[in-house]
Amino acid sequence: MGDPRPLDHEPFYRPLPADEDGIERFAPSPSTISLWAETMQHGSPPAALLVRALERCCPRENTRLTRVSVEILGPVPLTEIRVRSWIERPGRNIELVAAELLAHPGDGTFRPVASARGWRMAAGDTTAVESAYDPPMPAGDGTARGFDWGVSGGYLDAVDWHWVSTPGTAEPGRAWIRTRAALVADEPLSQMQNLFAVVDVANGVGSKLDFRKWTFLNTDLTVHLHRVPVGDWIGISAETSVGPDGVGMCAGILYDESGPVGRSAQTVLVRSR
Repeated sequence: MGDPRPLDHEPFYRPLPADEDGIERFAPSPSTISLWAETMQHGSPPAALLVRALERCCPRENTRLTRVSVEILGPVPLTEIRVRSWIERPGRNIELVAAELLAHPGDGTFRPVASARGWRMAAGDTTAVESAYDPPMPAGDGTARGFDWGVSGGYLDAVDWHWVSTPGTAEPGRAWIRTRAALVADEPLSQMQNLFAVVDVANGVGSKLDFRKWTFLNTDLTVHLHRVPVGDWIGISAETSVGPDGVGMCAGILYDESGPVGRSAQTVLVRSR
């Protein structure tokens, strides 16, 4: 998996001139389109755009995001997106940063469609006691393939998939994933943006449900990272559990090619088609 990332898909977002208050504005591209509907964005690009806002909010050297929680407040449309961020809880060693995405619903106003909060902590030297207890994940089988769900285009085509397990079988879902699109045109992805550009697929990687018979949309995403990932490829080992009343949850272990970097969790709304 050491080949260079092929940025051969349209960037997820193109920047627009900021508004009169200095709020950033973006136009989403077809690369963001969800597999659930052609009128909405997949969850990963908005999550990565929120992380970009968290990183750029009053940045300080020798600090990093350690936990990010994303709330998906409704379908994120394929219309102009505005992004704003702020420090919610300042601190020298620990601070809470917040951001939100606002979309145009067609009535001349903008409303929040997704939000995020991230704990940002001051870095310290703990190399002498560095450890990771999650098991390693093997490299992919070298076959770049997506889900066999009879759908294509949009976000699913804008990422590479190297599977470790066979999708939909009883074993935990395991895959290596990387984006083939920049987050924002003419900008390099940070390592955190790179992870969030793919991590929202965990509930699909871990699902055992037949896509033709069931929908399973997540309403949130929480990621805890003990180490910042390095490199283009993000490994996800995930399992999705479904309760008797239409609610599921997905738990995932996240990797880079050197080993585990953290964990993710999602709440999933499960419905029969």
